[in-house]
Amino acid sequence: MAEAIRSEYINLGPKTQEFESCIAKALGVPYVVATTSGSVAILMALMALGIKEGDEVIVPNRTWIATAHAPIMLGAKVVLVDVLPDIPIMDVSQIREKISPRTKAIIPVPLNGRAVNMDEVWKIAKEYGLHVVEDAAQGLFSKYSGKFMGTESDAGCFSLSNAKLIPTGQGGFVVTKSKEIYEKMKRIRMHGVDDVINCTFHQMGFNFRFTDIQASIGLVQFDRVLGRIQYHKEVYLKYEKGIKDFPFLKLIPVDISRGEIPIYVEVLCQERKKLIDFLASHNIQTRPFYPCLNTAKHLGISGQFPNAEVFGDRGLVLPCGPEQPLENIDRVIKVLHFFK
Repeated sequence: MAEAIRSEYINLGPKTQEFESCIAKALGVPYVVATTSGSVAILMALMALGIKEGDEVIVPNRTWIATAHAPIMLGAKVVLVDVLPDIPIMDVSQIREKISPRTKAIIPVPLNGRAVNMDEVWKIAKEYGLHVVEDAAQGLFSKYSGKFMGTESDAGCFSLSNAKLIPTGQGGFVVTKSKEIYEKMKRIRMHGVDDVINCTFHQMGFNFRFTDIQASIGLVQFDRVLGRIQYHKEVYLKYEKGIKDFPFLKLIPVDISRGEIPIYVEVLCQERKKLIDFLASHNIQTRPFYPCLNTAKHLGISGQFPNAEVFGDRGLVLPCGPEQPLENIDRVIKVLHFFK
């Protein structure tokens, strides 16, 4: 950080380029564009792909609302699909029935590192001529069929917020194998121009620039990634073993053996509010799942999403994270023995 400040290249300078190169090497992709957040990463990707007013974009009902807000900011309509009954990721079998002549893109979301059936997504996208943008904010370094999530689609969008494997406070990035999409996103990131000194207004854009201070923080994090990944797995496996006999809890699985990385430990509980209050009385903080997207009135979504509603009503995140001491996990499991 001090080096970035001394160089006076605080905004989108050599440290950002170095950071982008490190990400490209780590994920095995040719092009990376760092930006201000994972949410903006989705917005930039959709802009580069030409999503506009009147288009439709297919999104799963279980995701953070940024996945829906990005297409809406471009005037597109969000079309929701339900999730699978056992894990809260897109039920790919429902995509075809949601496609209309106005559909232009699909946004799969590997929530908590869980793999979507991307083979089928790509097959459908190719059949109907649709773009695929992965919201892989929670899928960094998780794998699908031996390949990193987010790296095989038109664009993969990632977050660098505090809970992620590479945190920079705020920030995000987009990866792509398309030079054309890459060049468009670089312009979009800088008000639609290639050069602010000798500029030509090529296209619509805005100030979505990353900073070298954030990049410096991110570069340091690369040395800690492998340890963080392993620790996330240890926390998950400790919970998996410790809560398997509790009738009131059901662990939402993450397939570590297949390359999925559990950033969070998530469970289902029919008496969620009662359990949250019980744990809080023992000074243990938990977090209920975010609501389903169809509950956001401003999205104007109608329809039934029975699988998503189960996760929205019963989902709970237990204490976890790369800085969470294992003795805290042991304490949570011990206290859970007394829940009635």
